[in-house]
Amino acid sequence: MNAGGDASRGSWLFRNRMTVISLVAVIAYAAFVQWIWGWPVLFREWAKIGLVPVLSALALLVATYFIRCYRIYDYFPGETRGRFLLLLRVTQVHNLLNIMLPFRAGETSFPILMRSEFSVPLARSTSALLLMRLLDLHALFAAAGIGLVVEYDNKALGWLLWGLFLVSPLALFFLKGSFLALVERRLPEKLGRLLEEIEAGLPANALVFVRAWLMTVLNWSTKVAVLAWVLFTMGVLPLGACFGGALGGELSSVLPVHAPAGVGTYPAGITAGAISFGASAGGAAFDLLASASVNAHLLIIVSAVAGTLLSIVLSPRS
Repeated sequence: MNAGGDASRGSWLFRNRMTVISLVAVIAYAAFVQWIWGWPVLFREWAKIGLVPVLSALALLVATYFIRCYRIYDYFPGETRGRFLLLLRVTQVHNLLNIMLPFRAGETSFPILMRSEFSVPLARSTSALLLMRLLDLHALFAAAGIGLVVEYDNKALGWLLWGLFLVSPLALFFLKGSFLALVERRLPEKLGRLLEEIEAGLPANALVFVRAWLMTVLNWSTKVAVLAWVLFTMGVLPLGACFGGALGGELSSVLPVHAPAGVGTYPAGITAGAISFGASAGGAAFDLLASASVNAHLLIIVSAVAGTLLSIVLSPRS
């Protein structure tokens, strides 16, 4: 009887592992926010901004999670077709773990979850994740570059340089074949199979790459614009500094060393980025920037929790 009961419990946990992981992550996040800041303090700060702006920003940030999910859905059509909502939960769990765990340890969850839920080989999903992270960095810089162009005197030259930088990944994609061929000639024959799996995680053709690239640009343009708008609404000036702050915060989250949930490091990144793009580094303006950076970071945390809760609600039961 006991053996049967243990097997039944083990089977239930296995069937509902994504729900359990999601709920544990969300509860841990909510407790963490209460411990560090306190939800009443958070709500009071946002009440000063206004309910409509806060909800609008939150809705747009949650929308970026659907864009990210669709990018992976389109990247692995054979494995994920008809299972978008399950994939949404996988990507949200990965996102939460990525923010919560230091030293980018949360990244390891993506290939593990993709193998567990969609039977994607580890090497293939890891290769795809690396490419997506490189596209993320490029799109993040491109989105923040809008702030530089806005403040640049020669607008025509600024937009031309920005446009060239925006399309630069396309040139790198067409060099992919030559680079892989060079690596293959220098690898031991036993590693040829591994290289095949890595290559399978890269876009098969230019159309797939362009779609992934466009989804990446749309995702980060939306996120950086929302964060810049939130900082601007809180009184951070000039506008270019708001884009710089959004860039600094997001860059801090992709560095090898960052605090759990980005506590301290994310607001510091916003502050450093805003100052680099022209914000005042002293007086009342600096105090306002520091306060706005903490509130923007809290908005990111709440959007991650809200996105995960939404994925739990929308995802069908096993």
